[in-house]
Amino acid sequence: MIQVQVQTVIFMGCIGVKLSGTARQSREALCTQDVVKVSPDQDQGLAVEALTSPISPMQFPVSQWTRQSAHPGSREQDMDSLRVTKRHRKLLKTSTVVSNNAPNTSSFSGSSGSPQERWQWLSHIQEARRRLMKEVCAKYKSSISRTITPHHVSRIFVEDKYKLLYCEVPKAGCSNWKRILMVLSGLASSTHNIKHDVVHYGNHLKRLDSFDRPGITRRLETYTKVLFVREPLERLVSAFRDKFENPNSYYHPVFGKPIISKYRVNASKAALRTGSGVTFQEFMQYLLDVHRPVGMDIHWEPASQLCSPCLLDYDFIGKFETIDEEASFLLHRTGAPRNLTFPRFKDRNPEAERTSTHLTHRYFAQLSTSERQRAYDFYYMDYLMFNYSKPFKDLY
Repeated sequence: MIQVQVQTVIFMGCIGVKLSGTARQSREALCTQDVVKVSPDQDQGLAVEALTSPISPMQFPVSQWTRQSAHPGSREQDMDSLRVTKRHRKLLKTSTVVSNNAPNTSSFSGSSGSPQERWQWLSHIQEARRRLMKEVCAKYKSSISRTITPHHVSRIFVEDKYKLLYCEVPKAGCSNWKRILMVLSGLASSTHNIKHDVVHYGNHLKRLDSFDRPGITRRLETYTKVLFVREPLERLVSAFRDKFENPNSYYHPVFGKPIISKYRVNASKAALRTGSGVTFQEFMQYLLDVHRPVGMDIHWEPASQLCSPCLLDYDFIGKFETIDEEASFLLHRTGAPRNLTFPRFKDRNPEAERTSTHLTHRYFAQLSTSERQRAYDFYYMDYLMFNYSKPFKDLY
């Protein structure tokens, strides 16, 4: 392994690391994150080992701030650093780190297993997910020296009592996770008593970028960093349904009007005035347009960009598809009250059908094969980094 000296530096309001040696050495040192270098043939073996080796279910790996990296600059620069070209995608596909047979969910197969066995299994799953994330980052990260800036932690909510840092990924259970954080912080007695507007507009929860530099550094070093993700296209459809198929005083005028203006032929005056009635095809035209008439939004921004996982080295990577079990596991590990469980109610449009794989396929059936391919390419890093299967058989 390449040996480098790591020195924490603080400058121009930014927190980061400086590494000695060449750019190539710095990149390799940052990418390995203390993982022993192995040949590509051994990558799968490492993942299998993570699923079978004994790991204490009561011990989270603690990431080191001095091993993290980032890049000063805008969100657009960071998005460019993870944008996938066809060539990159083919290279990544031919060097898959984890076999497609590796567990993608945390469902425990032995229903009669003891709680200890279930926690052990979930610990194995976490280790495999973190290993995959690190390997994907190592294979794709830019060689440019990077520094963590406040913008990289602007989506992270802080719970000081139980030492949790939660990165908000919209449409992946974030509303109910905020309710959990409010109960843990003593701001509410029950998750069921917290209304939607209080969750999203009350500003009761602290964000990590609201702290001073030492406060940010200390929390990143010592708190459990949590990220929950969701099947990317299912998350996208969920966002479209929520923001465009229901009355919305923000998304219709701000996003709907420019989308209809650019992509709808012979749009009516009423549609141009209100921005209501955006179709899924029009929305996808906007999303896949390199010259969008209006910018990106957190509800459909890829999680691999939104939460900067290659920079922040999350300790817990959960999945929306198995959120009940994994949230219970995380709360148990953090010492949360035993009667606190993850809420499953929908506080917006509770009567509407939940966005499922079947419903997602119905929406994407409206698109051409090439449009589905481009949508998959748009979220490809999410599919790769979080080990989601291809959503359609005709994708390459």
